[in-house]
Amino acid sequence: MVKTPWRILALAPTSFFANYGCHVRIWGHLRALQQQGYPVALLTYPSGQNVPEFPVFRPSFLRQESVQVGSSWQKFLLDAWLFPVAVRIVRRWQPDLLHAYLHEGGFLGYWLARLFHLPLLMDVQGSLTAEMLTHHFLSPHSPLLPAWRRIERWIDQQPALLFASSTRMQRALHNEFSVPPQKVRLLLDSVDPEQFRPRHTWPATALQSIRRQLSLPPGRPVVAYLGLLAPYQGIDLLLQAIQKLCPAGMPLPPRAPHFLLMGFPFVERYRRLAAQLGVSRCVTCTGMVPYAVAPRYLALADLAVSPKLPGSEGSGKLLPYMASGLPVVAVESPAAHDYLGPAGYYSAPEPEALAATLRCALTDSTASERGAFLRQRVKSYHSWQAATAVIETGYREVMTGQQRARKRPSD
Repeated sequence: MVKTPWRILALAPTSFFANYGCHVRIWGHLRALQQQGYPVALLTYPSGQNVPEFPVFRPSFLRQESVQVGSSWQKFLLDAWLFPVAVRIVRRWQPDLLHAYLHEGGFLGYWLARLFHLPLLMDVQGSLTAEMLTHHFLSPHSPLLPAWRRIERWIDQQPALLFASSTRMQRALHNEFSVPPQKVRLLLDSVDPEQFRPRHTWPATALQSIRRQLSLPPGRPVVAYLGLLAPYQGIDLLLQAIQKLCPAGMPLPPRAPHFLLMGFPFVERYRRLAAQLGVSRCVTCTGMVPYAVAPRYLALADLAVSPKLPGSEGSGKLLPYMASGLPVVAVESPAAHDYLGPAGYYSAPEPEALAATLRCALTDSTASERGAFLRQRVKSYHSWQAATAVIETGYREVMTGQQRARKRPSD
């Protein structure tokens, strides 16, 4: 069957591209669609890095350097500025459909879809109000919370089709936000297993050079974290667990683990917290690691950890760990089970429990077998090609439905 090359305008009100999971998901989807022959373009905030694979449109009359992470009043102003830019882009670029990311993208997409009579699809990585609560933009007792929940429900109900990044979000869209289940498709995160690879596939001299640059102690196992450094990601919890494994003022055993924390934005905060907890000798905070470099850094690790606290979002950071052939310790959550299945090491969200699970994984003789199983799981179920197949099916369904609706009045 000859593929219809629909033109796709993606709407992503975020500081694309920055090196964390939300943006990797957007980039991966659009790059894979472009490789499948779909003309793709992206509208996003003024800040962030351009990518070579597809056109990125930004408001040219705004200047912004800082990356916007989480909820803020500044983002509402940026979202408002995007609308006139979006109108110009739609008139000039003439897309066949709109693919929105995040609820802000869904809100913008609704008005564009109405104005230009275009179909709208939305990618849902988590709950809007849950994120506001997580980032302390709203308190659980705020009188505005019910209003925001109604706004979120309204946004969720507007697209013709939604892609949910986790089974928990898929259920929430139906049970909490009254979206008919036939309008929701499960679309877990993806990764390229040729980009993220096990340690033995990398030149040993290159890995040794990186290890020296990072001043990682020789002979000690490395536990890696890659992602945003923020409380809701469980970084405070992780450092408290490290304190249980490496108590301050006591000699370290020869095989004591060293923790490689790779990410941003609160790097100095967590360096200070590590010092306050007396675990600085067991922790290296690298700051932001470019996505293109991250595979080699992960290849230094013997174990990976995801202390992310349970919520509505997925946990896409697990996939680079899995593709790298690493055994993985994760805080118990539906999203973690979606990816790791029976091969994960699971912990309660408490320092003592996480420390015990890390200790177990580091001494488990089956850990390498679990890592190999997880890599095979990625290759079977979590490639960008598999994600593209789900998205393409959604596009065809929506475009076919629109064509039928157009024909109906003349029948």
